[in-house]
Amino acid sequence: MALHLPPEFAASTGALMAYSAFVLVSSITPGPNNTMLLASGVNFGLRRTVPHLLGICIGMVIMMVIVGLGLGSVFTAIPWTWSVLRVAATAYLVWLAWKLATAGGLQDREVARPMTFLRAAAFQWVNPKAWVMAVGACSAYVLHPNLWTNAALMALLCGVVNLPSITTWAVFGAALRRWLANPRVLRVFNVTMALLLLASLWPILGAHPHGA
Repeated sequence: MALHLPPEFAASTGALMAYSAFVLVSSITPGPNNTMLLASGVNFGLRRTVPHLLGICIGMVIMMVIVGLGLGSVFTAIPWTWSVLRVAATAYLVWLAWKLATAGGLQDREVARPMTFLRAAAFQWVNPKAWVMAVGACSAYVLHPNLWTNAALMALLCGVVNLPSITTWAVFGAALRRWLANPRVLRVFNVTMALLLLASLWPILGAHPHGA
């Protein structure tokens, strides 16, 4: 027997699927978060990278709620705020890249520290890709006519899709640890990751959230 769905239900199901696909592509593709997770998996292992993973996911969930309730409109109302964000993001990512490029070998892992939960969550607010993702999603998709319910649904789905997507990068990094035990090889890897972290800014900083 064929199942006949109300038109509004079919429309909302389509929006859910489209939004989930958008979050998946945005979460699993290279960017500042995933580059740092790959490097953290190599340098600290998966277990010590878990707070970093959870911080990114919860940070994105909180951002999605707040942007979904209207914060994203600030960039349209006050365009110069996006320029301020780009400057802050560039400065912070240059500092992170420097720290990564000058990190010690695996034997120094008890001295070096992976990114904490709070730092990872806070980093999303100066991560241009996170802003482009959140504002772009809230501008393009409507999952429920009620503002608060819509923001909650978008945040929930973001967390469900984002966490396993970014975890793949940390797992891959952890799998590479035994191949990078040589300090010289690890130094080359960390410098490469630092350069990729800086390169990840190029396509993002040229975009505006409402142009995503």
